[in-house]
Amino acid sequence: MVAMKRRQLRRAVASAMLVAGALLACSAFVAPAVLRTTSACSLGRSAAAVQLQAGGEYTGFVPDMQRRQLMNLVTVAASAVPVLVCLGGYLYYFYPQVGGGGGGATPCGDIAGAAIVLTDWVKNHKDNDRELVQGLKGEPYYLLSTKDGIKDFAVLSVCTHLGCVVPWVPSANKFCCPCHGSQYDENGKVVRGPAPLSLGLAHTSILENGNVAVSPWTETDFRTGLEPWWN
Repeated sequence: MVAMKRRQLRRAVASAMLVAGALLACSAFVAPAVLRTTSACSLGRSAAAVQLQAGGEYTGFVPDMQRRQLMNLVTVAASAVPVLVCLGGYLYYFYPQVGGGGGGATPCGDIAGAAIVLTDWVKNHKDNDRELVQGLKGEPYYLLSTKDGIKDFAVLSVCTHLGCVVPWVPSANKFCCPCHGSQYDENGKVVRGPAPLSLGLAHTSILENGNVAVSPWTETDFRTGLEPWWN
């Protein structure tokens, strides 16, 4: 009887030891809550310390930003110069050509630059003839013939649309631009677009030596009643 009780006691002790061993084995793989919290806080502080040491306090300064801004400025300036030059040339191409000169009379010249003598002109031209001569600043002007001389004004031959030289067409009794079809009447007044303005004018006069000369037209355009755009 006593031996049986001893065996039961031994069994109970062995069972208790097995349970205790199992509990100890489980606790070996799970850290206590306090230990886990402490470890996490320590790790966070360590990481923060590393970040602080690596980057320092954030002040908003970005390394090399000034260099980048300078390079951007240089790039924009280098690109803007050719763009502005091309744009200026493009706009100037559409600006009407001006054939103005100085205040005094300028002798007219033929295609070779020789002076235009009125008596020779009358011999070689008929009434209502028009021929190009070198006028103010060397620009091509039309002298308009009459029965015994020339009219008191000359007409600039440069089209006010895109600057083409406008020929005189006797059959149509008009100046007709071959580039885009603009037309002007016998005195150079625009009668058909796309030209926006009439042809420029210049005064004609006869010098003491009999040569034909032109001078700037600064008063109102008698054809339109408007101020001269070529001034």
